[in-house]
Amino acid sequence: MTTSSHRADTGRGGRNLILRVISAAVLVPVVLALAYVGGWPFLILCALGSIGILWEWTRLAAGGSDFAVLAPGWASLLAAFAFTGVDMPGLAVTAVAIGAVLAAMAAAKRPAFRWAWAAAGVMYAGVAFFGPALLRRDAELGFEAFLFVAATVWMTDTLAYFAGRALGGPLLWPRVTPNKTWSGVAGGLAGGLAGGTLVAYANGLGRLAVVGVVALVLSAGAQAGDLLESAIKRRFGAKDTSQLIPGHGGLMDRLDGFLVAALVALLIGICRQGTDAPAHGLLVW
Repeated sequence: MTTSSHRADTGRGGRNLILRVISAAVLVPVVLALAYVGGWPFLILCALGSIGILWEWTRLAAGGSDFAVLAPGWASLLAAFAFTGVDMPGLAVTAVAIGAVLAAMAAAKRPAFRWAWAAAGVMYAGVAFFGPALLRRDAELGFEAFLFVAATVWMTDTLAYFAGRALGGPLLWPRVTPNKTWSGVAGGLAGGLAGGTLVAYANGLGRLAVVGVVALVLSAGAQAGDLLESAIKRRFGAKDTSQLIPGHGGLMDRLDGFLVAALVALLIGICRQGTDAPAHGLLVW
């Protein structure tokens, strides 16, 4: 690489870092504020995020925005939003399942878009909605559960990045992601453990050892979600899913680990306390 090329790459990297910081400084307070308020405002945020994720998925898998396929998926996500808002989560899940079937039927008429990818996109977007929406819906510990998942994922991403760069070592899965290392995985697990345990301690939750194990599980889920999204982008030859978030790429790029971790957290909570109190089931042991 020539000196001028190196300077150009360094300049682009610096500008990208500045954009990332500015975007985070704007978005993080907004998301936290809406999560704190809860109710319809937070559900609207979750719905908009899932709609954007489905749009990105369709652009990747179809090579463009196919509105004939997007329409049933978007309609099902809006229905899920409405049903969740009136405390009918069963109907919300059913709506997304129906939307996946209708999107697959629409895609079957498009030679460039395989029906399985269309159905998977609706389900993936549905996961992005249901994880945070149903956890936050818990009136007792919904906000604390959201913070627990968010802190676990953020610390996982942060320490995975720095540990991977500092320690290097064997690559995790070079065919899918050429930069991730096993040392980064270990660093991410340590970060997730620290982030989740800190939130639990700050909120006076007991049995921190058990909550720490839960944080480790969510951290592993977040890293699996990151790998899944990398595999999807590699499959379609894309670097980013979109440019919706300056410096970060698309919603899928930013939320890949969070949506899987939130789904795992929701399932743990539901298994222990049912759909009415999943946050309590996640955090209280």
